Amino acid sequence: MRVGVSLATFAVVFPAELPDKTTLASLVLAARYRPGPVWAGAAAAFFVQCALAVTVGGFLALLPDRVVSGVAALLFFVGAWLAFRGAGDEPEAVGETGVATSARRIAAVAFGALFLAEFGDFTQLATASLAGRYEAPLEVFVGAWLALVCVSGLAAFTGRGLLRVVPLRAVRLVAAALFAAVAVLSVVDVLRDPGA
Repeated sequence: MRVGVSLATFAVVFPAELPDKTTLASLVLAARYRPGPVWAGAAAAFFVQCALAVTVGGFLALLPDRVVSGVAALLFFVGAWLAFRGAGDEPEAVGETGVATSARRIAAVAFGALFLAEFGDFTQLATASLAGRYEAPLEVFVGAWLALVCVSGLAAFTGRGLLRVVPLRAVRLVAAALFAAVAVLSVVDVLRDPGA
């Protein structure tokens, strides 16, 4: 195993994931549920996503840039709308578990949310391209998965404390604004490069 490839992948994916929507999702879930099961569900979701990225990453390169940017814009607009819509809801008190009470149910909720949030994400695309570049799918998988697990762990175990200081409504509004900004940038990319 080429450890250098795993380290290089980790160095690319870790900082790229820090400001990402999946980090925000981990933070919000951990503020609402117990952080351990949230982290376990996130780790499982990232395991599957990294495996998919490494396995079928070559197909992503076949799609035209305009199609990828257009789909990304649509997904980010939907994410912005959902985050904005949720900002008006009265959040539960931090630490309340709501519907999911068992560790298994919390992990399942986290798995579903983060699996969908990571699908087609920049770090998933980066993982796929690194696997092709290095021709070392196992090493890229290990580096990407560890980076994602570390970031989600940071978010899961600090989320509850952060949301005691910052209201969940504010986090949702900031997330909505960020998603909308990325969606607009994706549309600009589609319109700017008509030949892609």
